[in-house]
Amino acid sequence: MSEKILVVDDEPRVVRLVSEVLKAMGYQVTAAARGEPAIEMVALEQPDLVLLDILLPDGLDGYEVCRRMREFSDVAVIMLTAKAQESDVLHGFDVGADDYLIKPFSAKELVARVKAVLRRTQRLEERVTATFMCGELEINFARRTVKAQGERVSLTRTEYALLRQLALKANRVMLHQDLLTKVWGPEYRDDIDYLRAYIRYLRRKLEPDPSNPRYILTSPGVGYMLACPEGEEAGASD
Repeated sequence: MSEKILVVDDEPRVVRLVSEVLKAMGYQVTAAARGEPAIEMVALEQPDLVLLDILLPDGLDGYEVCRRMREFSDVAVIMLTAKAQESDVLHGFDVGADDYLIKPFSAKELVARVKAVLRRTQRLEERVTATFMCGELEINFARRTVKAQGERVSLTRTEYALLRQLALKANRVMLHQDLLTKVWGPEYRDDIDYLRAYIRYLRRKLEPDPSNPRYILTSPGVGYMLACPEGEEAGASD
């Protein structure tokens, strides 16, 4: 069965064009024009991906819709926005979005982003039977759960995918391009600012002192490394 995609946008022209492009690629497409119906559709229909516009009517914007969806679902979310400011994009990541598209976008760009996000989602559904320990960090690969200092940490799909890649190569520097390719896909290999944003969010959630990280370390101009006490990275496997 083809993947189901929910388009949430109050502009009929955008919904029509996006739906036509995605249906031509073989996806099942449904649509909602407002936030409340969109939340209900995610709960009832369990789509594989949501294309979510930030500017919605009735006082419930895309940020709030995404935040509320994250209370019960880890469905992949791509935010649609006419705003190109970094603060708006980072706000989307903060409420749990996996990616974003800036309007106007081409059919080619839309399809590429949808495929990339769905590909990441499918990778994360592969089961790994190891539990990974790194100091006070614990990753259960089978359950896709993370604890820091003994407390459960809520990560988005993309944050988890990034942490998982760092854990699989613990105590080794991973190049910017390798991380971007493995987590987001080859079309993202040069989006280093994108990677930096996610590293900031991971540190904020996992580090005792995000401004002075002891786990996720930067190799300037090269990449990032998950630093673990010697011997504690055993158990991570690809």
